[in-house]
Amino acid sequence: MTKSELKEFLNNKVEQYNNTTFIESDPIQIPHQFSKKEDIEIAGFLTATIAWGNRKSIINNANKMMQLLEQSPHDFVMNHNQKDLDALQPFVHRTFNGQDFAQFIKSLHHIYKNHQGLEAVFAKHAQQDSMQNSIHHFKKHFFETEHLPRTQKHISDPLKNSAAKRINMFLRWMVRQDNKGVDFGIWKSLSPSQLSCPLDVHSGNVARKLGLLNRKQNDAKALAELDSELRILDVKDPVKYDFALFGLGVFEKF
Repeated sequence: MTKSELKEFLNNKVEQYNNTTFIESDPIQIPHQFSKKEDIEIAGFLTATIAWGNRKSIINNANKMMQLLEQSPHDFVMNHNQKDLDALQPFVHRTFNGQDFAQFIKSLHHIYKNHQGLEAVFAKHAQQDSMQNSIHHFKKHFFETEHLPRTQKHISDPLKNSAAKRINMFLRWMVRQDNKGVDFGIWKSLSPSQLSCPLDVHSGNVARKLGLLNRKQNDAKALAELDSELRILDVKDPVKYDFALFGLGVFEKF
């Protein structure tokens, strides 16, 4: 395919998948249960944190998280006590356990109390065409308070060569605004042009087959390579192509 043919093909796939029917089988359905900004972003952040493995399992366990937070994530984060945190201990999703969950609640409280919330932290260190430095600084702020060392592994660091798939996905949810009903677009201090495509085994394999990616590993270097290619296709909204790459990989076994 020529570049123009590839762009037309991918744009058609974005149209096919970027609509509300996508929500039915995707973890983004969890933050869609809420209407308050802080509830949406906390629900989205926690859901994205456990978004690896079987999608049905991710959705089921993210729903359990919301139940444990009494369906009021922001209120729980700001007003919890030790007894509330103890009630989170039975939770487990793969290697993310109740101790990690409780630590995330304490760290989120720190972010909202001392850093004006999630959006403010990510916006503070954002670069013109990248959020990867911002993700690195977010992780530092998130673990400024006393914490279990084991919990640090649940937030990736792009400056340590991670593709940071789950946080890039979360940022897509919060920042992209195209009135299609899937992504929220509630973070107005950031632009879709700054975002990176969530890179995982599915999107990576499809990107390689389409000639958008040569690097074999799905790491930060591969993400930078894919970023540059997707920005050629659409400099203002490169991450819309996540719908195309993901849909081709997961639903069409491309």
